[in-house]
Amino acid sequence: MPNAARPTPLPTIPALAEHTGGLRWYLILTAALCGALVMVIQVLGSRAIGPFFGVSLFVWTSLITVTLVALAAGYAFGGWLADRRSSPDYLYAIILIAGLLTAATPLFKIAALKACLPLGLRVGSLASAFLLFGPALFLLGCVSPYVVRIAAREIKNIGRTVGNLYAISTAGSFIGTLATGFFLIAYLGVNRIFMLAGFLLIALSVGYFVLFRRQWALAALLVVPFLLVPAERETAKLLADGTRVQLTAQRDSFYGDLRVVDYSGPQQRTRELLIDGLVQGGIDLASGQSIYEYAYLLQFLPYALNPGGKNCLVVGLGAGIVPSWYAAQGIQTEVVDIDPKVAGLAQQYFGFDKNIAVHVEDARYFLNRSTQRYDYVVLDVFNGDTTPGHVLSLEAMQLLKARMTPNGVLAINLMGTLGERSFVTASVIKTVQAVFGQVQVHPVFAADAPGAGGNLAIVAYDGPARAPRTDLLAAFPVHPLAEAGVRQGLQNTYRFPAGTPAMLLTDDYNPIDFYDLWLKEKVRRTILETTDWDILLG
Repeated sequence: MPNAARPTPLPTIPALAEHTGGLRWYLILTAALCGALVMVIQVLGSRAIGPFFGVSLFVWTSLITVTLVALAAGYAFGGWLADRRSSPDYLYAIILIAGLLTAATPLFKIAALKACLPLGLRVGSLASAFLLFGPALFLLGCVSPYVVRIAAREIKNIGRTVGNLYAISTAGSFIGTLATGFFLIAYLGVNRIFMLAGFLLIALSVGYFVLFRRQWALAALLVVPFLLVPAERETAKLLADGTRVQLTAQRDSFYGDLRVVDYSGPQQRTRELLIDGLVQGGIDLASGQSIYEYAYLLQFLPYALNPGGKNCLVVGLGAGIVPSWYAAQGIQTEVVDIDPKVAGLAQQYFGFDKNIAVHVEDARYFLNRSTQRYDYVVLDVFNGDTTPGHVLSLEAMQLLKARMTPNGVLAINLMGTLGERSFVTASVIKTVQAVFGQVQVHPVFAADAPGAGGNLAIVAYDGPARAPRTDLLAAFPVHPLAEAGVRQGLQNTYRFPAGTPAMLLTDDYNPIDFYDLWLKEKVRRTILETTDWDILLG
């Protein structure tokens, strides 16, 4: 038999031959860091486009889609290129470009978002995600096959090496996800994290060229991310109708983009709290009164149905208007909110009383661990863009009832619809009715209007039907901007016709986000039509 042909050994890279050990560790660092930054960019994506397109299901779908498509294309292209240009020089040049694109994201973010809005909310969020994050993610997708190709030339035991590199990259992704979601966003802010991510990628590339190629001049590239920091945007502007709008405060928290916005006109000055662009409460700066109807209904309806109540639990703080009102009536009040920064803004800018106890935790967790019973429970955790279904399930209603006194009243603020396309709203009502004997729906809009929708106050309690003591409400002033809606909500109730399609919402099956996606898009579209874009994005 002829002798078997000996395999031709893979050529080495002369310039790297003396650094084989060092290069091995540098490849490990590269795999870990690039894996981490892929997830940093993806998680940051929701915060970059959230104030404009929201953070609902279709936005997250867009971000995940862009990440998967960009990485897949990067894997394919990176593998193809690595077989033809196998020098590490190409790998670290790719990483350098990815770093520059990442650091520059805040510079072209606003232009990209505005350009994509005419495409609609769904297509627009997908297109903006591709424009903003697709190129950098594509280039980072090239890293894994390149690292494998280089490692296969430098190290024996290819299978184990490849497995270890992918494990290291995945571990980096795990760390990047946790670090961004749990720490970086709240403490650094979105733009600074993009700059940091870009700096780390550029530093990784420069480190290679300096350590292994002795190209010291490239160290100057380390200052580039600091040159790409966007200039401070104007925080105030004059609208076409003469109203002056001022971005008074902005915070990035674990749960959303928080903004306090002031409006100054000839007749009055108002202030609003926005979370991811959606209004969570507003007051008249002169009187401190709410300028939105739903706050009054959450205050007045439970009070009128149970005038002798002594204590109150408000789930969802917002601007702190509702709990402040209950506390002002001498009612012992507590608040549950998952976001600690909301409490700080409510105290600093909306007059929320620091003496009111605030439990910073998830609503379901608090309801499970608490043993206190309340005469009033107010559930106001819905912003119209995302609906936390875990507090609207049958099991959640049972927990709420367990935290109520026998005469207690539950009030729920819900963004809903009546008439056509009311499946989700009817399902919520059906679920509440499965737990409470009396359930009433008070819309702040005309229920018979075409496409009727908006804020609904739902009140629920047990026992025989009660006549609300509306005479007690005359002593409480209502802001002129809200007066008509409050009157509408107090006087009128709505009952779904028999046979209205509805389902019982449970922890096991609660597809609110799916069935109500059209309403969330409508709310987001309204926000974009009525709120100045520079205030949302500045």
